[in-house]
Amino acid sequence: MRVLVAPDSFGDALPATAAARAIRDGWLTTAPHDDVRTLPLTDGGAGFVRTLHDSLGGELLSATVRSPSGQPVPAALLVVDDPAGGRTAYVEAAHATGRGLVPAGHPGPGRATSLGVGDLLRSARGTGATRVVVGVGDAASNDAGAGMLAALGVGRDVVGSPGDDGGVLAGGGLGLATVSDDDLTGLAAARADWAGIRLVAVCAADRPLLGLHGASAGATDHGASPEESQALERALGHFAHAAVAALGPDAVRPDLLASARPATPVARLAGLPGAGAGGGLGFALALLGARVVPGAAWAADEVRLDDRLAASDLVVTGEGVVRVRSVHDAVTATVAARALACAVPTVVIAGQVLVGRRELASAGISAAYPVSDPGAGPVVAGDGPGEAPAALASRAARVARTWSR
Repeated sequence: MRVLVAPDSFGDALPATAAARAIRDGWLTTAPHDDVRTLPLTDGGAGFVRTLHDSLGGELLSATVRSPSGQPVPAALLVVDDPAGGRTAYVEAAHATGRGLVPAGHPGPGRATSLGVGDLLRSARGTGATRVVVGVGDAASNDAGAGMLAALGVGRDVVGSPGDDGGVLAGGGLGLATVSDDDLTGLAAARADWAGIRLVAVCAADRPLLGLHGASAGATDHGASPEESQALERALGHFAHAAVAALGPDAVRPDLLASARPATPVARLAGLPGAGAGGGLGFALALLGARVVPGAAWAADEVRLDDRLAASDLVVTGEGVVRVRSVHDAVTATVAARALACAVPTVVIAGQVLVGRRELASAGISAAYPVSDPGAGPVVAGDGPGEAPAALASRAARVARTWSR
């Protein structure tokens, strides 16, 4: 059998590349004659750069950027040269805004900044890239990307110059309630400055910037009080209106499919699926002219998943926890939908499976297996460094007994 192993990461416990390797190794212990190939996938969140490097190759470069608290931290970017002569730089917002970078005692998402993402963009542009792709997810900041804009020169006379303290834009989401026109000086110039670069925001979540499902709605899960979450919603709303006004008529492209009463420019940009990803980073990237895309589908195209599926008899995918989102817009759902179009069965191996057979079948998934037996607790979260891959490999070996022919 020709088996393609194409999982997402298993949360913080196991990167996608390590998960793919564990599944492959476990499978081959049962079916050593199968042709098992790996293709780790990503949705734009944590592990974005590492996963694409394993799939696309290219050169990894190091950079120093600012963390959510403004401290210098190391980051990486991936540079891949196109045979046609172009160059793409891939950066991961989580390297600058990831929740793991927040020190103990930090005030929380309302005071965290995305300055470091601007540092990453500047480094990416310095490689000579004609396309810059930003993986947006896993953010400790909730500032609608205002800090990123400050790092690119917004709010100062010289656009593109490195920022120092960044002013009110760099103080976190709560400070955006007082944003004025002066604070957004140079936003239009910054957009023009990036017009020659194809900017792509690859978003792990499809949430809008504002509203019940927006960027601030989940801030309570990351240390914000309900009152702070509401204050963030108001602050981001004020910032969105001020930023779109500062861009003027160039804020959004013409909508040729607009109804008789088209949405306002603010509503269109803030309502983009993905505008609220990464604490609103998707919105700020859209202000710069970026194309905002769903992460799992974009990554599948970038690594040519369809071609690999067409040459396979079975695909095995997986993630830490299979939940409702998994069967709609995550890596698992994307793999299953594309495999179904090729008449290739999809098998899922996950730390936990929290949806029933009906939901799995509706997504085109033939079977799903938790790594541990029901009632044994979450898997792939062992204390020892080798426990997660060993548990995953063990389950893959058992699954191969059923599916290998």
